[in-house]
Amino acid sequence: MTQNVGSTIDERLVAVPVGSLTLQGNLNLPESTRGVVLFAHGSGSSRHSPRNRHVAAMLNEANLATLLIDLLTAEEEAIDSPTAHLRFDIGLLAQRLVAVTDWLAQYPDTRHNRIGYFGASTGAAAALVAAAERPQLVGAIVSRGGRPDLAGAALPRVQAPTLLIVGGNDFEVIELNKAALAQLRCEKRLVIVPGATHLFEEAGTLDEVARLAREWFEQHLTAAAARSG
Repeated sequence: MTQNVGSTIDERLVAVPVGSLTLQGNLNLPESTRGVVLFAHGSGSSRHSPRNRHVAAMLNEANLATLLIDLLTAEEEAIDSPTAHLRFDIGLLAQRLVAVTDWLAQYPDTRHNRIGYFGASTGAAAALVAAAERPQLVGAIVSRGGRPDLAGAALPRVQAPTLLIVGGNDFEVIELNKAALAQLRCEKRLVIVPGATHLFEEAGTLDEVARLAREWFEQHLTAAAARSG
């Protein structure tokens, strides 16, 4: 396990152009970045999600850069809040994620790094669809309490090693993840965290998610980078 405790994290507020829109994000760059993880937030969440920020901080300790970005604009969030229709528009979210991925691949301080996705809830489905569209850029995927089943026909086309993490008490989502796992043709793994519910609010369960995610990204992003370098 590689730690970066005590090192400086360069925290940047970035504006990513996506067509005629601009998406706001928080990019954290450790001193010796070994990979970059793009967070795809779930239903009704944002880049300020305390759960995703907690996971991101643990990834930063392992010299993994993180980009937490809102895939919907403030205006779209206001429209989506009462209707919830945009957060389930997987095609739209995936299209935005692809655009942000392309931006990371060109941004001077991340363009030499492999890219991973960390998706939660509907964001996990968007991450899988986007990964199928950018197999040459995306090196690993982690889903936390995700809905990978919503990725549909994209599942067999995903090439990036994929880790699905589900709470042991999130019974319906466990079955949905098992169904999605069966359709994946890439390296894949399903981990069920005992005692956890959908949001991993129980003591220690979110830390376990972060530990699993860090190990997966270290294995598939940084090891691949070392081999290619």
